Amino acid sequence: MAENSKWYKKGLRDGIPIALGYFAVAFTLGIVAKKAGLTAVQALMATGLTNASAGGYAAFNLIAENGGYIAMAITQIIVNARYLLMSASLSQKLAPETSLLHRALVAFDVTDEIFGISVSVKGRLNPFYNYGAMTVAIPGWAFGAFFGVVMGNVLPSSIVSALSVGLYGMFLAIVIPAAKKDKIIAGICLVSMILSFAFAKLPVVCKISSGFRIIILTVVISLAAAIIFPREENDEE
Repeated sequence: MAENSKWYKKGLRDGIPIALGYFAVAFTLGIVAKKAGLTAVQALMATGLTNASAGGYAAFNLIAENGGYIAMAITQIIVNARYLLMSASLSQKLAPETSLLHRALVAFDVTDEIFGISVSVKGRLNPFYNYGAMTVAIPGWAFGAFFGVVMGNVLPSSIVSALSVGLYGMFLAIVIPAAKKDKIIAGICLVSMILSFAFAKLPVVCKISSGFRIIILTVVISLAAAIIFPREENDEE
């Protein structure tokens, strides 16, 4: 219990900048929900149960257009397909004896940001670390959308934009220490940024959805790195 409590507190601490960034991003999502005809409570429930940014925007736009359930399901599968890769990676990070219940609870909130801090944890991942991050991240996202519906047109855009800086700071805090310790990781990060920018600008591939672009880049870059710079797996990693 003491070990789980320690991991929970660590996740809670690391999840605070995520929650701040989520609040800002979900604030604008709440404005979209309001235009789609949702109430503040409906937006709160929708974002609290489905913690997804691109998926949320797509869903609310479909609601505004009176889209059907099949269209909604297909759209969500396409937009959120990258989380299949993240879940597969996290399943290897968890200890083999981790129960199905813990795996399911961790899988409930696999987002780009929570995945980022989870994979940066040294050694095996304790599920209570994710629970701590989720404790602040999910309310930050849900209440951001709630207040976006209530007062989205009241706060200056500069304040909303300032809150989102927390997410960028969090990603820098994850990438920079690892890159400083390992030149290979630094090089892979640099290549990833260059290719990501190129994919967003090149005539043909820029038309591919952002979710699929992430999947393609993740598979290609990680496979190339594993082949060129193989590492032996040990008990602690």
